[in-house]
Amino acid sequence: MVRLANAAMTRNHPPEIARFFAVGSFAVVGASADRAKYGTKVLRCYLQHGMPVVGVHPKLTEVEGVPCHPSLVAAGGVRAVSIVAPPAAAMQIVADAVAAGVRHLWFQPGAEDAAAVAQAQQKGLEVIFGGPCVLVALGFHDD
Repeated sequence: MVRLANAAMTRNHPPEIARFFAVGSFAVVGASADRAKYGTKVLRCYLQHGMPVVGVHPKLTEVEGVPCHPSLVAAGGVRAVSIVAPPAAAMQIVADAVAAGVRHLWFQPGAEDAAAVAQAQQKGLEVIFGGPCVLVALGFHDD
């Protein structure tokens, strides 16, 4: 599995995406027990590439066999976050990320909120938004 993770991180990604993947400690905010939802597809994508990932959802304790935490603060140790939650939740997610010591946020398409992106950047976080999703960057096979 480590070989897959290293291969994923050494692809020819734009610099901000390469830095995101190089962090090596990931969470998916918006993970779900429903395999049809993108939050779970993103989490499964990390797993397919052998990358360490946890889910974040206020009501779940496990998704796809990995721990799911009620918040980023509760997850502990996460440094890069894929956000697949409604834009209305984005400001709180940014506040949680800052409190948890997260350094990298990736707003997946449809999860962006301009004010939350600006707030995260103001707080010194590296933010990816308005571009490709993790599923495209890494490659995902829906099984």
